[in-house]
Amino acid sequence: MTTDSPSQTLPDDSPLETVIVPRGHDLGDNFEVRRALPSRQRRMVGPYVFLDQMGPHVFAPGRGLDVRPHPHIGLATITYLLQGEIIHRDSLGSVQAIQPGDVNWMTAGKGIVHSERTGAQAREQSSPLYGLQCWVALPRAHEECEPGFTHIGKAELPTETDTGVSARIVAGRYFGKRSGAPALSELFQVDVQLQPGARLSIPPEYPEQALYTVQGTLDLGADGQYGPGRLLVLKPGRQVVVKSAGPDAARFVLLGGEPMDEPRYLSWNFVSSSAERIEQAKEDWRAQRFPGVPGETEFIPMPDIPGKPVRYP
Repeated sequence: MTTDSPSQTLPDDSPLETVIVPRGHDLGDNFEVRRALPSRQRRMVGPYVFLDQMGPHVFAPGRGLDVRPHPHIGLATITYLLQGEIIHRDSLGSVQAIQPGDVNWMTAGKGIVHSERTGAQAREQSSPLYGLQCWVALPRAHEECEPGFTHIGKAELPTETDTGVSARIVAGRYFGKRSGAPALSELFQVDVQLQPGARLSIPPEYPEQALYTVQGTLDLGADGQYGPGRLLVLKPGRQVVVKSAGPDAARFVLLGGEPMDEPRYLSWNFVSSSAERIEQAKEDWRAQRFPGVPGETEFIPMPDIPGKPVRYP
């Protein structure tokens, strides 16, 4: 049984709560971003309020990613690449290239502005880009903390290996090991690779867990097989066994954590426990009261967003 359809009905005894098929958005040059969170089926998984898949895509020579400076409040961004490179710049003065297996962790707190671009050297030839960017809502006590930025190289992240299985702990704690990313809540994110035929038992370490498929095919036995680009949300307290099906290795990202301390509001790039705080952030960006990114004069204007911020969950 293959459960790649968004209308697929899962068995009552399935460990899966829902399967989310991300919606795609073409940002130009056929560069597609697929959004798994938030969705109609699920707004959050633990503190994760946003999950975007970038690519896979190959930019032609002279082309590249150009996300102009834009603001955030009340969240932390986790950028993790599978292919390619992005140059991060922010209003703290940080300038950092991120490459596959590294982690860029940016804590917005009371407010930060950043840009994400393909570097000049990479633009000299065809350049691939494939990765994930996630947002985690900050706990109420830290929503207005000072902003910060941390880069953690691939070699500094803890790993777990077994026969045919390798896992890198990107953020938080899992498999008894903890990443150095400065998470402010109990969460986890793990990059898992399974060689053909290899199996992995995923324990219910946190109340809310999900896995996002990025390569190959995952076989969940009676619960079906899933190709790339699916967010499989697990039922609380349920263990699931996954197997790499087909001739190629399978790769997926585990993520989740403790439920949020209270609901959050989300609008554009802003997350907060207060709808009024988000409206203030919108006005601050319109009036250009946020700090700028050194060396950059461009910025993304505040879009016209009708209605009030959306309350999650």
